Amino acid sequence: MARTVIIQSHGGPEVLTLTDRPVGEPGPGEIRIAHKAVGLNFIDVYQRTGLYKMTLPAALGMEAAGVVEAVGEGVTHLKPGDRAAYASQPPGAYTEARVMPAAQVCRLPEGIGFDTGAAMMLKGLTVDYLFNRTTPIAKGDWVLFHAAAGGVGLIACQWARSEGINLIATAGTDEKCQMALDHGAAHAINYRREDFAARVREITEGRGVHVVMDSVGRDTFEGSLNSLRPFGMMISFGSASGPVPPFDILTLAAKGSLKITRPTVFSHIADHATCQEMAGRLFAKILSGAVKIDIGQRFPLDQVARAHRALEARKTTGSTILTL
Repeated sequence: MARTVIIQSHGGPEVLTLTDRPVGEPGPGEIRIAHKAVGLNFIDVYQRTGLYKMTLPAALGMEAAGVVEAVGEGVTHLKPGDRAAYASQPPGAYTEARVMPAAQVCRLPEGIGFDTGAAMMLKGLTVDYLFNRTTPIAKGDWVLFHAAAGGVGLIACQWARSEGINLIATAGTDEKCQMALDHGAAHAINYRREDFAARVREITEGRGVHVVMDSVGRDTFEGSLNSLRPFGMMISFGSASGPVPPFDILTLAAKGSLKITRPTVFSHIADHATCQEMAGRLFAKILSGAVKIDIGQRFPLDQVARAHRALEARKTTGSTILTL
C-alpha cells in the first residue's frame, strides 16, 4: 500500500484526500517506482478545479523522482535500482509509490539529487521546448517572460542567460523582480506598478520582443500581443489567471502578422526518444551549473492542500515539492 492523494470531485484544495492504495506490479512497458520527492505544478491546480476535466476519482501529480523497484516486459532503458525522474501522463505522482508507463521516465544522473529531480522535470522540459522546439530564437533576440519568479520562470531566466538571449521578466513584487534579475533576466518589470507592454517598448527602443512566453493567460494576453514586434511569436502555455477568452484572429494581422501557439509539454515529450533527448539537454544545463533549481517551498505530502493554497495565492517562488 502507498499513501496517495486523490480527488473524488473537482473543487478547491479541500477536495484533496490522502488515502492508502495498492501499488501492484508493472506490466509490459511499465515500471514501479518508489518516490523520494514529488513536484507541484499549476497543471495540478487546473486538474483539481476541473479546468482540465478528469475522470473521477483521480490521483493528481505530474512529476516526481525516486528509485525504480521493478520493470515490466520490454523496458530496456531502466532497471531496478536506477535513480529516476519524470514528468509524465497519466497523473498520479502524489504518492509514495506507483506503477506507470516507462517511456517518459528518465535515468537521473548521480550529480542531481532527488529533490532537485522532482522540482525540475516538468518545469525544465517546458523551458526546453519553449526555447528549442517552438520557434527559432537566436542569440541576442528579445523574449518577454511572465511570472518569471516561479519555478518555470527562474529556470527560463538562467536558460536565456546561458544562450545569450535577452529575457525581460515580469513579476508582481519588487522582490520577485529582483529574483528574476539575480537568475539572469536582462530586465524586470513589476506589472502591478507599470504597464508592462509600454515598458517593453521602451526597453526595446520601440521595436517589441521577438517572442512572448505567457503562462498567466487572461490577465496578460492583450498586453502580451502588444509587446510583440511584427512577425513575433506569442507562446501561450498556461492559464494561471484564467483561460484566454475568444478573440478575433484578424487582431494578429492588425498587430503585424503575429503568430500564436498553445503548446503543452506532453505533446513534446510524447515520443520516447524525443523525451529522453530533451531530458538530456536539461540534465546538461544542471550539471554544468548554467541552471540551478531554486526550491522555494517544501510541504509534507499530508499538507498538500496547504501547498495548493500557497501556489494559487502566488505566495511561492521557484519550485515547490512535496516530501515523503
